[in-house]
Amino acid sequence: MRRLIPTGQAARPVAFTEAPQPVPGPDEALIKVEAIAPNRGETFLLEHPTPDLLPGKDIAGLVVQAAADGSGPGIGTRVVAHPTQGGWAEYATVPTHSLAVLPDTIDNVRAAALPLAGITALRLLRTAGSLAGRRVLLTGASGGVGHYATELAIGAGAELTAVTATPERGERLAKLGATVVHKAAAAQGPFDVVLESTGGPELPIALSKTKPGGTLLWFGQASRTPATLDFFQLLGGPDRVTIQHFHYAGAPYGPDLATLIRLVEQHRLHPEIGRVTDWTHTADTLVDLRERRIRGKAVLLTRGTP
Repeated sequence: MRRLIPTGQAARPVAFTEAPQPVPGPDEALIKVEAIAPNRGETFLLEHPTPDLLPGKDIAGLVVQAAADGSGPGIGTRVVAHPTQGGWAEYATVPTHSLAVLPDTIDNVRAAALPLAGITALRLLRTAGSLAGRRVLLTGASGGVGHYATELAIGAGAELTAVTATPERGERLAKLGATVVHKAAAAQGPFDVVLESTGGPELPIALSKTKPGGTLLWFGQASRTPATLDFFQLLGGPDRVTIQHFHYAGAPYGPDLATLIRLVEQHRLHPEIGRVTDWTHTADTLVDLRERRIRGKAVLLTRGTP
């Protein structure tokens, strides 16, 4: 079978190779991969790949071998899945606790765009707690997580301000009901909850927008610049603010995937997909994703463009 592997080259971060078809464990299904969706964070891993890196965490496809232990769906079932790695291939093995069955109404493109970004947004907002009537600031809002978090938060009753780099990248967020600004400094606080994913100099600015007793959830560092906090500057800012590190990971993922699928089917969640193309264009797509030239998600099809 064909598999994409890292090259360590910035301009062409992956290349095709021939590899044996993976053998599933007792609690794993073998999936014929039909769509993959790379994440910007994965592009960073590809810059200095470890020898054992097999990229790919967001896939949709068809079960061609059911789990031997009887768990999970049977052969021929369409699924969306979140493997630990190895999804950028013609076939992938996935624990049955980390996949969900797709209804006929959800196509592979939208399904593949859901896992990492959708699960992150879902779990991030659960961590934030009830958002009805609360003011929320979201930085780095124009990526995959940002679009999902914006729609889910506004749907839950939040008054949300989204920070995007450009007006074009914030256009859809505004249509969803967000107030869009292009620097954290321009956000009109104070905010009950700050969802911070940029790092660097933006984090302390976002922190200063938090109301006394509020919470900042730090879930990313898209700027790739470490944040520096000055204790004495904090003394002049809001009192008793909680800063909490957040990371989405932790199986099982199946229940959250099922929730995301249900929300899409009910037209309460709409994946923002900026590019759909054949997976022979994966290398170029990864570069564009890394350089923020794609709004929302990119989806690559193993059997050509629709």
